[in-house]
Formats: sequence, structure tokens, C-alpha cells
Amino acid sequence: MSLLERLFSIGPVRKAIWQLWYPYLTRRLRSEEVLFLNYAFETDPPVGLQLEPADEPNRACIQLYHHVATQVDLRGKDVLEVSCGHGGGASWLTRTLQPASYTGLDLNPTGIAFCKKRHQVSGLRFVQGDAQSLPYPPQTFDAVINVEASHCYPDFPGFLAKVARVLKTGGHFLYADFRFRDQWAEWEQSIAKAPLEIVQTRDIRPEVLRGMEINAVRSEALICQRLPKFLHSLGRDFAGLPGARVYEALKSGELSYRSWCFRKS
Repeated sequence: MSLLERLFSIGPVRKAIWQLWYPYLTRRLRSEEVLFLNYAFETDPPVGLQLEPADEPNRACIQLYHHVATQVDLRGKDVLEVSCGHGGGASWLTRTLQPASYTGLDLNPTGIAFCKKRHQVSGLRFVQGDAQSLPYPPQTFDAVINVEASHCYPDFPGFLAKVARVLKTGGHFLYADFRFRDQWAEWEQSIAKAPLEIVQTRDIRPEVLRGMEINAVRSEALICQRLPKFLHSLGRDFAGLPGARVYEALKSGELSYRSWCFRKS
């Protein structure tokens, strides 16, 4: 295990590193209209979503959000997305799935400022806040969405408890993320002990790999144009480019990417 990997295995250190990385990334990329920070999703045959022309460049990333969020009907529901990134998923889901309200929460204040300026959508609001201490009363939301972010959290079981607290009875937690093989047991144990009922789960590793490949050319160009050379390797890994560690681990099966739908009884 490298020194960087050892540091990332320490919860508070990992959180501190992410608190520096994401605002830096927002500042470097905001002029490039990078609306999604998650990986992507494509089926075989293709999903074939009908998208507006302005959304088409983000098709593969949108399809990951579509896969996660459409596990239940969000029409007329109050929805919270925890770790909303640059808000592209929040904007698209609000515009297309017609929830009553959609709140995007993220720890990155620079990212939230970007979201508020970029995404002017009726029913959508953005709030700066911590996934580990969701600032809402019990029984507030019909659904909570979390896409590819929980691996950054120092206390994943605590996060699941907070999600259950803010969900209404009968509400749903719509979730997707990845873990390396040596983290699988802990991940699965945390989920098994959570105060939530598993409705369904799915291994989406093949679909995410296809999505990564679709986005590879654009991601490589952004890394070369917007990041200093000493960060190119980290940027390629973060973007899931072929040849980088995350992509190759996902391809080999060393990295698992899964989605879930949970219900609060």
C-alpha cells in the first residue's frame, strides 16, 4: 500500500484531502461547463434516453443518475441529494422526473456557489452542508439520493444512520458507489446493519466501464488543458480513464461498483 493509500484509509485525513481537492477542481473546471463529477453508465444495447441538445454532451453521466434515481417514482416527492457535486444530476432529475422539491447538498462551498449560479431550475435549491451531519429534522424527505460519493466519507455507517433519520417512513434511499476488494466486507456489513430495508441491488460494473470509455476523450482533453502536469496522473485516475488505476481495477474485478434501492420501514 502506498503512502497516499495509507493516508486515504484514515477517515479524518481522507475527508481533509477531499475538502481541498473538490474546491480546487471546481476552480479549475468551472469555465469548462463540467456539470458532473461522477463516472458514467451505458448498457448494451444503449440506454437510448431522449435528451435535450444541451444535455447530450453529458449523456453517459446522466444515464448513471437515471439508473439510480428511477428505481422509484420521484414525481411529486421531496428529494435530497447528498454530495451533489456540480449539480448536473440534480438539474436533470428536477427537470425530467418532476419532484415537488429537490435539494442538492455538498460540502464544497465553491461547488455550491457554482451550482447556484449555473442551475436556475424551479423547485431546485442548493445548500452547503456535511453528509455526516445532515442539517434537517427527522422525517423530512421522501427520497435521498447519493451517487458515487460515500467512499469519501470517514464514517459510512454514521452516514447511513443520518439518511434513515431524515427519510420519511416508507421513503427510499437511492444509492450507488464503488469499493476496492479489501473494503467489500466492511461495506457490506455497514449496509446490512443500516436501519433500512434493501429493495433491490445490482452490480453495474460493466455499464460503468462502458460509460468511462464513452467519456475518455473529453476527460483526457480537460485534464491536459486544465490541470498542471504534476496532477495529470491523479486526474486520469479520478476521471476513470483507460489505463488508470480505477478503470483497470474495475475492469479486473478488483473494484466493485453497485447500485441499491433501500426503503425505510
